[in-house]
Amino acid sequence: MSIRSYRPYTPGRRQATVSDFAEITRSKPEKSLTKYKHRKKGRNNRGVITSRRRGGGHKRRYRLIDFRRNKHNVPAEVATIEYDPNRNARIALVQYQDGEKRYILHPEGLNVGDTIISGNDAPFETGNAMPLSRIPLGTEVHNIEMVAGKGGQIVRAAGTAAQVVAREKGYVSLKLPSREVRMVREECLATIGRVGNAEHRNLTLGKAGRSRHLGRRPKVRGSVMNPVDHPHGGGEGRAPIGRPSPVTPWGKPTLGAKTRKKNKPSDKFIVRRRS
Repeated sequence: MSIRSYRPYTPGRRQATVSDFAEITRSKPEKSLTKYKHRKKGRNNRGVITSRRRGGGHKRRYRLIDFRRNKHNVPAEVATIEYDPNRNARIALVQYQDGEKRYILHPEGLNVGDTIISGNDAPFETGNAMPLSRIPLGTEVHNIEMVAGKGGQIVRAAGTAAQVVAREKGYVSLKLPSREVRMVREECLATIGRVGNAEHRNLTLGKAGRSRHLGRRPKVRGSVMNPVDHPHGGGEGRAPIGRPSPVTPWGKPTLGAKTRKKNKPSDKFIVRRRS
C-alpha cells in the first residue's frame, strides 16, 4: 500500500492522509463469515462508563477471523484481500480445496492466487502456519499462540512481526515488537511472515471527525477541570497540578508508574523486559 494526501481544499484535508487501498480486491465481505457486533461504548453490564472516551462511530459487521489455523494439511487458495473495519491489518479470504472459506490476517507479500497451508509439514513460505519447533531461528512470524490450540493472541497488528531467536527445553524464545523477549511453548502455532499494511502507522487523521468515526470521543485534560472532577483541577489560570507526580481521576499514580502486578505467574517466561 501507499499513502495518499490531498490538496488542502478544506482545513480538515490539509493534514489528513489516507491509504490508497491499492491491495484491496473486493469491497463487500463474505456474508457467511460476518456477524453482528454489539459495541459496548465503554460501559459495563449496568450501563456505567468504566472506560472513558468511547462511543459513537460507524456501525460495523464483525469478520470471523481464523486465528487458530487448525485446518491442517489442506491447501487453500487466496481468493480476495479485503478491508476490515475492526482492525488495522487487512484480511484475506482463503478457499480450501474442500470448498470451505475462511478469513486470515493478510501477511505482507501474499497475493491473490497464492496457496497457503498449515500443519507440521507445511513448506517454509509466507502465510503458512506451523509449530514454532519447525520454524528456523531468525524467522519473522506473526499470529502466535500463547497456549497450543487456543489460536493466535499476540503479534496481530498491522506491520508487526516477532523474531524466533532461540530454542531450548521445549520452549522457543521470541523477540516481540515491543523488544521484549519471551518464551512460548514450541508446539504453539505461528504464521510465517510479517502482517501487511505496515504503512498504517504513518497515517494522519487530520481532523476530529475521523476520530469520532472510529468511535473515539474527545479527551479533556485534568488540569482544565474543576477540583470535584479531577485531582489536577482548580486553581487560578494555568495552575500546576500541586502534587509530587501526576495522578488519575481516582488518585492513582500515572505517567510512568508501574502497573504490572508483582510476582505475576507469567514473569518466569519473560527473558528480557520490553524497552
